[in-house]
Order: sequence, then C-alpha cells, then structure tokens
Amino acid sequence: MPHLDEIQQAILDGRLDAIAELPVPESYRGVTVHADEVDMFEGLESQDKDPRRSLHVDEVPTPELGPGEALVAVMASAINYNTVWTSIFEPIPTFTFLRKYGKLSPLAKRHDLPYHVVGSDLSGVVLRTGAGVHNWKPGDEVVAHCLNVELEGPDGHNDTMLDTEQRIWGFETNFGGLAEVALVKANQLMPKPAHLTWEEAASPGLVNSTAYRQLVSRNGADMKQGDVVLIWGASGGLGSYATQYALNGGAIPVCVVSSPEKAEICRKLGAELIIDRTAEGYQFWKNENEQDPKEWQRFGAKIRELTGGEDPDIVFEHPGRETFGASVYAARKGGTIVTCASTSGYLHQYDNRYLWMNLKRIIGSHFANYRESWEANRLIAKGLIHPTLSKTYSLEETGQAALDVHRNAHQGKVGVLALAPEEGLGVRDEELRAKHLDGINAFRGA
Repeated sequence: MPHLDEIQQAILDGRLDAIAELPVPESYRGVTVHADEVDMFEGLESQDKDPRRSLHVDEVPTPELGPGEALVAVMASAINYNTVWTSIFEPIPTFTFLRKYGKLSPLAKRHDLPYHVVGSDLSGVVLRTGAGVHNWKPGDEVVAHCLNVELEGPDGHNDTMLDTEQRIWGFETNFGGLAEVALVKANQLMPKPAHLTWEEAASPGLVNSTAYRQLVSRNGADMKQGDVVLIWGASGGLGSYATQYALNGGAIPVCVVSSPEKAEICRKLGAELIIDRTAEGYQFWKNENEQDPKEWQRFGAKIRELTGGEDPDIVFEHPGRETFGASVYAARKGGTIVTCASTSGYLHQYDNRYLWMNLKRIIGSHFANYRESWEANRLIAKGLIHPTLSKTYSLEETGQAALDVHRNAHQGKVGVLALAPEEGLGVRDEELRAKHLDGINAFRGA
C-alpha cells in the first residue's frame, strides 16, 4: 500500500511531524488465525500442533477508530505464550472471546470477525487518535501494554485488572500488535524507551508488566529487600524479568533453569544461586496422577544448600501443574506462592497440609494495571531493567517464531519486525544505550 509506504518512510526518516498529514491506509498486513480453521488440529496432542499452519499473514481492512482509541503504525512486536495458545486454539479458540466482546456494544462489534489479528506487544508511532484523547498525538513514539478495559462499572476503579470487562488486547480483542497497524485504547500507550531499538522496545510489554505486578506490586507478592525468591524458568520470557526485579530490588533470586546455557544467562543478569533442574534430575511426578513428595524434599534441600539454610519467602510460579506441588512445599512458613499462566497445565495439585499448617499464601496474579505497566516501562526507560530479546523474525516468519516459543526452543523474548525493515533501528538516546549495552545484549544469540 503506497500510503503505508509513505508512513513507514516518514518514520524511518524521523519526520514524525508529517505523520498527521499522511492518510491512514485502508488496509494493512496482519498475522491472523481463521475461524473456519479452529478444528484443524483436532486429535493432536498440544506439543504436536504447529503454529506455522494456523498463523497467516493477511491483508485486512483498517478498523474504524472509536472514542478513546488510537491507531498505531507498528514497527515491531513480539511473541507471547498467549499467541501460542491462540495459534493452537487452546484452551478454547479465541473467537469465543471475540464473539462475547462483540455483544458488549456497537463499537465492540468491530472485533467479532471471521479472522483474528493477534499479538499483545508493540512498539511504533501513533497514526491517529479518537475523540477524547488528549495525552497522545500523531507522531508520538510509543509502546503498548495489553490491558483492555471499559471502566463503566465500579469494580475496576481501585485496580483496573478487576474491571468486569477486563480483556487482554490481541488475545481477547482483535486488531493486535503482530501487524503493520494496530488498534489500542489510548490508556494502553506508554512512551517508547529512547535507548532501545524498535524490536527491543516491543519485547518487554506483556511479560515485564506481568512480572512487575506478580513480584513487586502490592497486588502481588510485595517483594522487599532481602527476600529469597525462587524463580521458575528464570531465563525465560517471564522469569528473566522476575530475576532482574529481584536483583534490582535487593532480593535474593534462586533461579531454576533447565540447561547450562540458561544458567549462564542468569549469571549474565547477575544471579548467583542457580538450580539446573535437568542436571539435578528432578521428577516431581511419579506418573500422570501421582506426585513424589520425596522429590519436593530433595528440591527444598537444594534450595537451602544454596541459601545457607533459608527457604524461599516468595515462589514466582508460572509453569503450573508440573511444579506447583513443589512450589507449595518449598515456600517458607508464612511464605507466598504467587502464580500466573500455568504453561504446563492449569489443574494444579498440592498437599494442602504444607499450605494450611504452615500459614502460606497463594496469590493469583494476572497481567498488570496501567499504573503498574507504566512503572515497569519507566524502569526499562531508565535502564534499570533490560529487555530480554534473543532473536527477531520478520512478520512472514511469525509462525516459526511462535513454534519456537511453543517448543521452548528460545530464551527470553522472541521479537517480530513489522514496518521496521531491519533490526537496530529506532534508537534515540545513544549515550544511555552505550551505558547499558551489556544488559541489553545479555540474551543476544542465546
């Protein structure tokens, strides 16, 4: 599309003041799943479902811009596990979410389509803003967090994550960030960190905000200095931010990984206490239905060996079914298990005696509200927390990028270029970048 080419060139040339004068394209390329293909993986195990078959790059119409919204020219995006779930139609096809949202209002009806443009991260430039938007204008360089709320009822006004119409943008809404143009609520927008490239800036959004709420916020574990924090998957997309927040906040991370390579990434981040669960051979399940408490005990002993006899004050849980019994056991008396995601299964089993008799707490945590997301992005912008981007694909290669995440063949975050023609573009503060280059590059080539 020539108009999109003009917009792309204006951004690359730094002519951001010209964006408002350029026409918005009638269509754009987006990564989609199709409603008529939701049964394509029927009969296959989850691990055998291939996102390369279900994710398409289609030319789609630009959606109507509503009040309180913004259209963003997307320079780069990233893969999250919700994109994997969308691509394999688990636990349910996301068209169920879109149909439900479409019933809310005539404006929400736009989202109920036979295709779903996916993606819950972006960095880019504001193209247009709708009525009632005052803090953002065309030409602003932005990133987006993925909380979509209506806030018409009272429940969300202390914590927007409790809004009755809370949704994850690009997963439970349409017109997501794995595209050349995205539709967002204006209250999803945040300033792009000036020292990062487009692809680096796009990668923290969902996981960084999720880790901040889960570990740092009073809505999560409320971590304090000196806390021992057990972090599962500590080199992964979510765990790598938890590791950084623990270190940055004066806590003591105990990083659980599955290979020497992942252990080395944690060391690059500054962690010292590391458990390679593969090398240690932990088998928390005897079979499909029975866990092994002796393995919990062996795991707990290893933690105490590393910490000088201390159990974790906080367990940062996201694998779910596979590890949850061990997490409840390992937390100290009065400790906290804070949980989200459940990438290994949603049906958790644990021995309640270890929870109830030892006064432990389980806290559910889901993404983050705007304030938490803003604070998490602010720490990125100041160079105190770094993006964990390991590899970047083109928009056409999104299926392969999602497969990498599905098969756990990645480290940190996997990026996707949209309108950015190559990696390395978009840096505005070279001095700050030079100061933090080692942290920024910790995951490169991993």
